[in-house]
Amino acid sequence: MSTFDLTSFVANNVEDEAQKIIHNAMREFDNIAISFSGAEDVVLIDMAVKANKNVKVFSLDTGRLHAETYRFIDQVRKHYNIEIDILSPNNEALENFTREKGLFSFFEDGHKECCGIRKVQPLKRKLATLDAWITGQRKDQSPGTRNVLAFAEVDSAFSSDEKTLYKFNPLANWSSEDVWNYIKMFDVPYNELHSKGFVSIGCEPCTRAVLPNQHEREGRWWWEESEHKECGLHIGNLIPTAQQ
Repeated sequence: MSTFDLTSFVANNVEDEAQKIIHNAMREFDNIAISFSGAEDVVLIDMAVKANKNVKVFSLDTGRLHAETYRFIDQVRKHYNIEIDILSPNNEALENFTREKGLFSFFEDGHKECCGIRKVQPLKRKLATLDAWITGQRKDQSPGTRNVLAFAEVDSAFSSDEKTLYKFNPLANWSSEDVWNYIKMFDVPYNELHSKGFVSIGCEPCTRAVLPNQHEREGRWWWEESEHKECGLHIGNLIPTAQQ
């Protein structure tokens, strides 16, 4: 990939055609990978392997995931016969953090510092090796921060002066219902926690099941205000944009 014309890509794709967006993005970039969170982002993998059996996938292992999520990640690896690059936090940074603040400091001073060490920094290291990445973000996941979400964009949070990083969000206009219709239609594997009332799934201490008619984001960091419910992976969604 020598040059990528974002304006032309947006003009020649339709925001509701997720599979076409994925396929075209993978044609534009050789060095592109899917971010697999261990939840319904497996829809991205299902779409991608239909276009390219050698799709690159990575997942963040924070060290605090549910046992069900670890089993799910391995289930997906076997189901699609793909490699999944598991990213871990820096040992020294994590040890210093837990030594100083313990294992549950986020209940007292917010989740950003913990997420920064366990999620953002490992992701930053990975993205530095890529030209583009594909995420499963949807506008309806977090109305406070994702109302405006393009299906293709420059990643303002993780681009550098030396290199522009591109980000594709093929499911931006999908609803949760759309995701589950796809999962059922194509018999896509899913995290067993979804059958236990969990909708948005993250680390075990910071995730809980939601009640009927509650928004899915209410199951994440429930002790914080809704406008703070981004872990930093998609910090560019926040307005004004905060750089990490």
